Amino acid sequence: MQLLVNGRHREVEQGTDLLALLRSFDMDPRLVVIEHNDRILRPAQFEGAVLAEGDRVEIVQFVGGG
Repeated sequence: MQLLVNGRHREVEQGTDLLALLRSFDMDPRLVVIEHNDRILRPAQFEGAVLAEGDRVEIVQFVGGG
């Protein structure tokens, strides 16, 4: 199914949740903020948030430095 992730079209399998999407990008769920269809989710919600055709996902990753 097709999603829009950070402005780009992505193909994912039916039944994929946000946690699996993050893992596919090798991202640590503790270091990101996700907006799913205009709603900001808490990390505890990533595993239960199953994606659907046409969903919009924005992922912002925290980067340390100094």
